[in-house]
Amino acid sequence: MGQRVLVGLLILATVFMAIAVARAEKVNKSSSGGLFWSSAKEEGDLLRKAEAEESTAALNDKDDFDGGFSSLDGMLQWAIGHSDPSKLKETAQDVERLSLDELKKRQMEIKELMERLKTPSDAQLMQIAIDDLNNSSLALEDRHRALQELLVLVEPIDNANDLHKLGGLAVVIGELNNDDPEIRKTAAWILGKASQNNPVVQKQVLELGALPKLMKMVKASFIEEAIKALYAVSALIRNNLDGQELFYAEAGDLMVQDILSNSSIDIRLRRKSVFLVADLAECQLETRNKAELPFFSNRFFLKSVVDLTASTDLDLQEKALAAIKNLLRLRATDALVFKDFCGLDRALDRMRQQLQQLMVDEDQRDYVVDVESLRREVELIFHGKLDEVTQVPT
Repeated sequence: MGQRVLVGLLILATVFMAIAVARAEKVNKSSSGGLFWSSAKEEGDLLRKAEAEESTAALNDKDDFDGGFSSLDGMLQWAIGHSDPSKLKETAQDVERLSLDELKKRQMEIKELMERLKTPSDAQLMQIAIDDLNNSSLALEDRHRALQELLVLVEPIDNANDLHKLGGLAVVIGELNNDDPEIRKTAAWILGKASQNNPVVQKQVLELGALPKLMKMVKASFIEEAIKALYAVSALIRNNLDGQELFYAEAGDLMVQDILSNSSIDIRLRRKSVFLVADLAECQLETRNKAELPFFSNRFFLKSVVDLTASTDLDLQEKALAAIKNLLRLRATDALVFKDFCGLDRALDRMRQQLQQLMVDEDQRDYVVDVESLRREVELIFHGKLDEVTQVPT
């Protein structure tokens, strides 16, 4: 390439890079708390995917800048269209003063900077994080960072499906045994997020044997670890009969009952547990050809659910009502057990009075109305089921 042509190209390329870098810096400064995607080996080289997408939008109003151009001509056309004529002239004068060696050096610098501005794919970012986690000498802080990156990346279902192909599922499951509770918590969180409404990942995680370990983590003294572990358990077995069979085989029913009946346990864990009960009962209703489990007709278990309606936490009460509604609709549950042993009629009446008092608060009135509607629905189902067993044949 002749020096004259090289000068022309570098003038426009310099303008392009100045515009691109300036706008990228402006976006980066205005973004709130953006994180850097980076490996432990090349920290700071990879921008977080979301931030890179924001920068891309800011750099090009017409969506023709995607971190790289298909041709040099495309880059130059973009530079011409976004440059100030006076600054373009000033840049031309500066570049024309450079020697050939200086021009070639500037060319290499611009090429390297363009490579760094390119946005890596999600798969590349996931692979970097996985490779870091496979590094046994990785510092704890970097291990935390790699897991946090995966936590964001696995949210889209396509990325979640790629996690196992990249070797990531086994690595994340291995972190459930880490000595650091925060590491264990985030690993469980990743598994839960990747498995949520995703039969493909559910099957993979179950086959890798993670469910029993997650169920043990639900009993952890570190409450955040317990909460994320229960979230992962729920995500793994939701609408998954194989997962539910393993859950019951590992005494999952007793685990849930212990949580529901212990008022000293963190309320967030109790909410998740009763939500899981409602989910399991609904799944049982949808598979009517399958024998109902004794778990659902256990009177002590049923009472532990009904007793939650006495909580002062309205969210927990609502979730308890949803669970009771599904349990009442099961063939295996006895209306008389709900009435005589669980005291459901008294519990529903007590809730009615409480909700009436809460109606005066305008800030939460709409929510209270919704809960009262659910309470009435449960009451109707309960009385209907009670009538079926108390009616005297004529």
